Parts: sequence; structure tokens; C-alpha cells
Amino acid sequence: MADTEPAIVAGTAPGASAGPSIAVVRWVGFQTIVIREYGRIVRIWGQTLVPPAVTTSLYFVIFASLLGQRIGPMGGFDYKQYLAPGLIMMQVIQNSYGNVVSSFFGAKFGKHVEELLVSPLPNWIIVAGYAVGGLVRGIMVGLVVTVVALVFARLSVHHFAAIVAAALLTSLVFALAGFINAIFARSFDQVNFIPVFVLTPLTYFGGVFYSVSQLPGWAQKISLVNPILHMVNAFRYGFLGSSDVHVGTAFALMSLLAAALFAAAVLLLNRGVGIRD
Repeated sequence: MADTEPAIVAGTAPGASAGPSIAVVRWVGFQTIVIREYGRIVRIWGQTLVPPAVTTSLYFVIFASLLGQRIGPMGGFDYKQYLAPGLIMMQVIQNSYGNVVSSFFGAKFGKHVEELLVSPLPNWIIVAGYAVGGLVRGIMVGLVVTVVALVFARLSVHHFAAIVAAALLTSLVFALAGFINAIFARSFDQVNFIPVFVLTPLTYFGGVFYSVSQLPGWAQKISLVNPILHMVNAFRYGFLGSSDVHVGTAFALMSLLAAALFAAAVLLLNRGVGIRD
């Protein structure tokens, strides 16, 4: 007599429906991290969005309005017009970095990062979630600062795609750098060390306030080692159509840095550096 019993898949109870696929689980986990980071940014908007707007206004009043007349044109452009893209990018860099380093270190300090590590999410999803969270803050701050810049300077768009790509890549690079800083940090002092003693000097010497073409030859060569110089100039090219560096090289450098930092962050998380210690 033929067997008419329905086939039962091993490990599945009769009548039980299959659970969500691993791809769905990962997507939901990724969304959850990003939404949480966005909620944090919006919830404390007085600390995340207002200070960059105030700081940028002060830079324009002091450097552009008071000193700009003495400085004169920069790179063939009005100094306010030249300064605006640099100030926007400076805030994007600082806030993308600061968001991730403070958020992930806070998760370590509060001991709730373990909940993520024991979840079914692979570490690359965790890194991507925090990186996109930092990118969201960087872009939000960039938009706020752009509105402030338009009050002081006239900005034209020479290459919109270059503006968007430079902002996204730069924000991603420094969000990932902030994640790595948070992995190694053991105290709040170590969280602040890199932004104060490394990031700020690199930013100020990265062509935000001046054109490197005005520097002596030896100083120009040293400046070319600074990746922020390439990022700022790629972004400025989108507005002015002028750059102190080769734009293609700048975008290649940003892409390479983003890939290398992402791989490094995942590797460190896989090894439990700064978490299992």
C-alpha cells in the first residue's frame, strides 16, 4: 500500500511556518541600529544640530566678514564663497566622527553592546549600521550648515554629483574612523584624544580656510599627505569648479579609505578588541 503520509521536513514541527529569512533578519537589525541613531540625533538636537550652526556663523562673522576684506580673493573667488564649502565639510567631518565614537563607546560603557554581539547579526551589519548612523548625522549637519552659509555667501553649483559624492564618502570615512576609535577607547578621555589632537589639526591644515597654492613648495607637498585636503577640495570643486588637487585622485582616495576602514572595523570587532579585553 502506498504511503500517503505528508512529508515532514526534518527539524520543523508539523503545521509550523518557516521563520523569516536571514536576509530579512539582517535588514531589520540594520534598520533598527540606524533608526536608533537617527532618534538619538533628533532627540538631542540642541547638542547635535544647533552648535554646528552657531559655530559656522561665528566663523563667517570673524573670518569672512572681519578678516575677509584684508585677505581678499582666494583662488580667484570671493573669500566668503571660497570659505563656505570648507566650513560645511569641516562640520560634516567632526559630526560624523563624533556621533559614532560617542554612540558606540556609550554602548560599551553601558554594557549593552553585548546584546548586539549575541544577536543573529553579523559584525559587518553592526559596523554598517553605526557607520550609516554617523553618515546621517554628518549629512543632516551639512544641510543645516549649508543653510547658514547661504545667509553669508552666494553658492553656485558647478557639479552636483561631486558635492553629493564627496559629502557621503567623507562622512562615511570619518564615521568608520570614529567606530575604530570607540573600539580602542577605554575611557572618555581616550574618546576625546583623537578628535582634539589629531582630527582638529588635520582639519585646520586641510585647506578649509585657505588655498594650499599660497603655501611654499615644501608645505604644499606635506599638505598633500593630509586626506582631509583632498576631501575638502573635492567638495569645493562641486561648488566652484576649482580644486587644488586632482579630483579623480581625491575620490579614489576616499573610496579606498572607506573600504579599508570598514574592513578594519569588522576585523577588530570579530576579534573582540576592546570588548572582550
